[in-house]
Amino acid sequence: MSTDAMLSAVATQPAAPKRRRMSTARILLIVAGALIGLSLVHLLTGADDVTSQGAIQAALQAAVPIGLAGLGGLWAERAGVVNIGLEGQMILGTWFGAWGSLNYGPWVGLLIGIAGGALGGLLHALATVTFGVDHIISGVAITLLAPGITRYLSFIVWGSAGATQSPALKPDQTVPRVSVPFVDNLEGLEKHHWFLISDLAGVLRGLLVDVSLVTVLAVLLIVGTWLVLWRSPFGLRVRSVGEDPQAAESLGINVYKYKYYGVVISGAMAGLGGVYLSTVSSVIFREGQTGGRGYIGLAAMIFGNWRPGGLAMGASLFGYTDALQLRRGSESVHALLILVGALLLALAVWEFVRRNTVIGVVAAVLGVGSYVLYFAVDTIPTALVQAAPYITVLVVLALAAQRLRMPAADGKPYRRGS
Repeated sequence: MSTDAMLSAVATQPAAPKRRRMSTARILLIVAGALIGLSLVHLLTGADDVTSQGAIQAALQAAVPIGLAGLGGLWAERAGVVNIGLEGQMILGTWFGAWGSLNYGPWVGLLIGIAGGALGGLLHALATVTFGVDHIISGVAITLLAPGITRYLSFIVWGSAGATQSPALKPDQTVPRVSVPFVDNLEGLEKHHWFLISDLAGVLRGLLVDVSLVTVLAVLLIVGTWLVLWRSPFGLRVRSVGEDPQAAESLGINVYKYKYYGVVISGAMAGLGGVYLSTVSSVIFREGQTGGRGYIGLAAMIFGNWRPGGLAMGASLFGYTDALQLRRGSESVHALLILVGALLLALAVWEFVRRNTVIGVVAAVLGVGSYVLYFAVDTIPTALVQAAPYITVLVVLALAAQRLRMPAADGKPYRRGS
């Protein structure tokens, strides 16, 4: 048997329960089902914002940094290292990206921001891989350290007046935006409010009009991550050290080196997410700009079962709920209770058929509760709307917990020869 074949056996967990893989056809079917569901909500409630161009653009803008943070977590955990420090690495990316863009232009700023996040990843790798520090402690330390570093650098570079935020970027200091030709002409079709057709027009305009090139890069990175980790010898080695480092070592793999690769790439991905926040979502660095997106990115990664396609779907879900609460949140979130209730009740029936009684009961209670809330109030309280993204994270992870399978050696200490 060849070395690559043996590594492939190491990187695969034979004891894991057999599950149907998320094929492209299934993903497209889920996307189509989501669009039809949102169209029905729009038709039944008249809540235009659930599929409008503005809502989809806001959802995309919210999903990209979450997805990039999730990609960072995916690279680290596939190499067997838990990276709770994604939030801190994103913070470094926001500062270095803004500073680099102000001084050297958007593309150099992008690279400097990525390097800032990678530096945070290198620090995490040094602590966990070389010195054996607990992964959670190291990640929390980096997250606590990063705001202090950026505050100190801001004070040095921009003075006391700029200690918590940078000067605003000028238009020529931001990455260009692009649009797909003729898609913006669908505006008239969107305004007709025809079932499904107008909704599809709004979604296409939101996804393909006035899109930052950083967003395009993020999409390419999701595809590239899948190709590298699952279709290349390098990715096979990274995954093998996350599944069984002792077996990988016996096959001649330098486990430390590949763990370093995974964690540094992880920090770079998180840094790019930070650059997006300070140069695309806004045109200024602000203290506290990440707002916990590193942690939500980890949740998206777990929701996606440590795979890029599922991660992208999780980031889109969390980004969409975040976007709705930032726009006319009360009306839209209230309308979505219809769809949420239907999905939860369908999930309950499915789990009862599979004899997963506990999950079925929880889903049924939540589904009935969604309809009770919908008919009991006309508007959702502001505090509940603002909490919608975090409630979504908790509910989704709670219901998906039984189907998840993390890398076997994720978070476990490793010492050469042990």
